[in-house]
Amino acid sequence: MRTLIQAFRTKELRNKILFVLGIIIVYRIGSFIPTPGVDYKVVQQCITSTGSEDFIGLVNLFSGGALLQLSIFALGIMPYITASIVVQLLRVVIPRFEALHKEGQSGEAKLTQYTRYMTIGLAVLQSTTILVTARSGALFNYACTGQVIPDSSPWNLIVMILIMTGGTGLIMWMAELITEKGIGNGMSVLIFMSICSGFLPQLWAIGWGTTGKNGNWTKFGIITGVLIVILVFVVYVELSQRRIPVQYTRRMIGRKMYGGSSTYLPLKINMSGVIPPIFASSILAIPTLIAQFGNTEQSWVSWINTNLASTTSVWYISLYALMIVFFCFFYTSITFNPDETADNMKEYGGFIPGVRAGRATSQYLNYVMNRLNTVGAVYLLFVALIPTVLIMSLQLGTKLPFGGTTILIIAGVGLDTLRQAKAQTEQFQYAGFLFEDTDHKEG
Repeated sequence: MRTLIQAFRTKELRNKILFVLGIIIVYRIGSFIPTPGVDYKVVQQCITSTGSEDFIGLVNLFSGGALLQLSIFALGIMPYITASIVVQLLRVVIPRFEALHKEGQSGEAKLTQYTRYMTIGLAVLQSTTILVTARSGALFNYACTGQVIPDSSPWNLIVMILIMTGGTGLIMWMAELITEKGIGNGMSVLIFMSICSGFLPQLWAIGWGTTGKNGNWTKFGIITGVLIVILVFVVYVELSQRRIPVQYTRRMIGRKMYGGSSTYLPLKINMSGVIPPIFASSILAIPTLIAQFGNTEQSWVSWINTNLASTTSVWYISLYALMIVFFCFFYTSITFNPDETADNMKEYGGFIPGVRAGRATSQYLNYVMNRLNTVGAVYLLFVALIPTVLIMSLQLGTKLPFGGTTILIIAGVGLDTLRQAKAQTEQFQYAGFLFEDTDHKEG
């Protein structure tokens, strides 16, 4: 709160915060504007009669409920997230991408351009899939009898695809504007607001109920208490670091002596962030999405609906846990390269006390990262499986307002945004102090 109050007292930061709030308002308004060609009344009836807890539910979560409403922002920021992750993964496969990553700012600008192109391509593909599933009824689990898209002509579908794709491009542009002219990472801020827009109403519905009579305030209190405890735990772990001491030798460059300082290499416990739960839930939801197009009497369709469609089944929990552990190690190995870190330290005359520079440093960093990843994987499993335990113990069905991914995003984005706000607040205060001191000397 102190950081926010200080930020509002500074004119530059206050303008940035108001700019971000303006972008968020535009984003939320666009989430309720229906795509031309959609019967809005039928869509509202379908939303109240069904609920999606699979891959469609995940995309609907990140779009702030815009997906099931088939609005112009139905795809949300999900294509941009997917494209960003794919570009990072392609660095392992395509040497050109890895070379661009090492070039610095110019290379990152090129990778950003590739990400934008891939975002538009994924938006076209996803919007086509969503419209096809909406027309067939699979988007609402075949629980809706109304015709969502009255005019199914090819020309009308093409126009709708172009509008949804354009909405994704507009969201991508707004996210980059927040990053450039506002506070925090634009993509993360929009995801944060999308999740919070449906989080509090669903939480309140558990206690109040849909009609004000069928709620359960005991369950509401238990869930709220568990949520606060988990958030405190997540914040504590996300701020924890394994600090590896680094010593730099003295070097003579020209007539000046450089180096000789001591610092440390900060390594987070959860280096992979929220990526493992997102990947795991997305991959496990694909078979359920495919099964919706099959015959319910077939054996493979019934097996998927029984074991993978329910988040409380033994098969789902086991595969979910294994995939989280796998992606925790896999994604960290991509984002953090011990060999590259050891080479950079050696180039600038740095070394870890008691460890030889070069190959020995790389092996030591790899050893430390494996231990951190083990702890991080256990931490992610604990946070991700708590909602499942609550669903089973409180008999909530699948209606829980938060999951492991939701908690990690809320805590992570909140911490990162406040950290950037605090840094910019201190920067402006320091600049004002220097300006006042200069005026005093001139006077």
